[in-house]
Amino acid sequence: MNSTISLDGFGVVLGRLGGWSADQDAYGTPVAPRPATQPEHWLVHADGRRDLLPVRRWHGPPEPEIESVAARCTGPTIDLGCGPGRLTRALAQRGLVALGVDISAEAVRLTQGRGVVALRRDVFEPLPGEGRWAHALLIDGNIGIGGDPVRLLRRCGALIAADGTLVVEVEPPGAGLWQGQAYVLSGSSGDRELRGPAFRWARVGAEAVARAATAAGLRVVDRFRFGPRWFAELARS
Repeated sequence: MNSTISLDGFGVVLGRLGGWSADQDAYGTPVAPRPATQPEHWLVHADGRRDLLPVRRWHGPPEPEIESVAARCTGPTIDLGCGPGRLTRALAQRGLVALGVDISAEAVRLTQGRGVVALRRDVFEPLPGEGRWAHALLIDGNIGIGGDPVRLLRRCGALIAADGTLVVEVEPPGAGLWQGQAYVLSGSSGDRELRGPAFRWARVGAEAVARAATAAGLRVVDRFRFGPRWFAELARS
């Protein structure tokens, strides 16, 4: 199994789940056949919560929830924390100008491999088109980036146009707001678990997003759900 840990410690990209044959690694180098079982990966929070990371889903085609987010976008869209790029590709397939951004070089490589544009960059660094994007997206828990949702939302607000929107995936109602340390734990049955470095992370519930948005100079214009997943659409105040 070839895996990469991005600069913030998040094991977003697992190369062997990206579609390479069993006799090659993520870069086409010959390797031994892969084991019968694939490691699992968890995001472990300092408050004791442990979330199984849906890595196979990230590497797969856009699921209905992702298509519903893409359908809300009507102009140039920046996908922040794009991972392997399934949402960026869904946007491009709708004929939109789309840019994926991720801190992981492997994530960017995989996104580009889907035939769409991606840039390796920290979201807090300068980005193309600042203040002109019709939409910015923080999906798959990416509202946790940096461990400070207000700072992150304020930064995203600076990326969108005056009439643009920011779509964020949030926790179900009742989750509140949590900020603290987290790390990625990887392993498979019978193997030693591997722990990645700690990094700052956050969780925001559907009922708490309005408070964070207001503090960031934004407002909630819509909340919607698709199955068990919850989302909020924000605009500038």
